Amino acid sequence: MKYRVIGNSPATRREVSVLSLGAMNFGTLVDEDTAFALLDRFAEAGGTFVDTSNNYAFWVDGTQGGESEELVGRWLRSRNVGDEFTVATKLGARPNQPASGFSRDVEGLSAKVIRESSERSRERLGIERIHLLYAHIMDEHTPLEETVQGFADVVADGVAGLLGASNHWAWRVERARALAAAAGLPGYEVLQHHHSYLRQRTDIPSLRSPDGNQGLVSGDLLSYLRATPELTQVAYSPLLAGAYVRDDKPLGPGFAHAGTEPRLAAVREVAAETGATVNQVVLSWLVGGDIPVIPLIGASSLAQLEENLGAVDLELTTEQRARLDAVN
Repeated sequence: MKYRVIGNSPATRREVSVLSLGAMNFGTLVDEDTAFALLDRFAEAGGTFVDTSNNYAFWVDGTQGGESEELVGRWLRSRNVGDEFTVATKLGARPNQPASGFSRDVEGLSAKVIRESSERSRERLGIERIHLLYAHIMDEHTPLEETVQGFADVVADGVAGLLGASNHWAWRVERARALAAAAGLPGYEVLQHHHSYLRQRTDIPSLRSPDGNQGLVSGDLLSYLRATPELTQVAYSPLLAGAYVRDDKPLGPGFAHAGTEPRLAAVREVAAETGATVNQVVLSWLVGGDIPVIPLIGASSLAQLEENLGAVDLELTTEQRARLDAVN
């Protein structure tokens, strides 16, 4: 395994594995025995970074979520895992009522929600401090000053360490960080968005914005990361739920543009040259880029996890990486 440091303050920064294990379906679509086996193997391979959320996975059984956090907590306790393992979770997108689909009726990012939801997550996980706590979605109904102060308060009280923002526009992240800096408060240091080698259109209106999908890595966000190297980008769904390698997994309308086929051809060509799988090339491309990204892998079987772990030791040549980057 390889590692990198996330965060800047000596009090909260963490050394984490360059792959993070996503636990979204643990406790629902992935049963406990399988989830424990995946976590065991990930830890055995040197993985130290697991990702969950307080709303995972409400849509499976029509709940409010929490099943994933609870399962991760049971694994941590059963394996006597300590502070060497970095646990990330999120709040803000938990439905206010049991639900089977996504809607705008979610808890949001008020100071009260941040306090109460982070405490409940900490209890479900059974840990003293949430190492990385994300604002899961933007909340444009709560004053940003209140959200910034609310997150700072749970850091001050030892409930959370590092702070992050997921599914946020770059300008919203920067505004929150500026408010925190001006007040001498901790701000967002880790971002989490969907990112992969294939590019998805960012202009298609989404549930939460008529301007497009704020959950996607865009050129604007990449430019922001390049100018702000102290931020860390985590990429969720980097392997497109198997769409790189499975014919029964359509890419969807966001990929219906002229750039998709040339990039598919390029990544398949590099995979053939290296003897690696397409998935491994995608993960290696993310980890080793000039803007290094931590892929969030969502394995549901040991075979999938082994394939993903194999990407850590795959070193793309300068020429191969340049060729991949050059495809429009």
